[in-house]
Amino acid sequence: MPVYLIIDIAIIDQDAYEEFVERVPAVVEQYGGRYLARSAEVSTMVGDWQPEWIVLIEFESIEQVQDFFASPEYLALVPLREQSAAARAIIVEGYGH
Repeated sequence: MPVYLIIDIAIIDQDAYEEFVERVPAVVEQYGGRYLARSAEVSTMVGDWQPEWIVLIEFESIEQVQDFFASPEYLALVPLREQSAAARAIIVEGYGH
């Protein structure tokens, strides 16, 4: 069953964030992830949540997400991510019939 990594991002340093965005997709793909959405075009439907950017990535399993986050390739990018943006991330399991 697929799982979805949902990331709420507030950009702090645009130049550093652009570098991060150039480098991280290859790592996401290496660990089985597939971008479904990556946009600042976000509309709040309920409540007061006002994300600046939302990223939605599909993985085949929670283990793939964990492997991605623990990978040396991603860990090498963490300082750049922390310099460039404040982020919150959750994993949501897909719905199976």
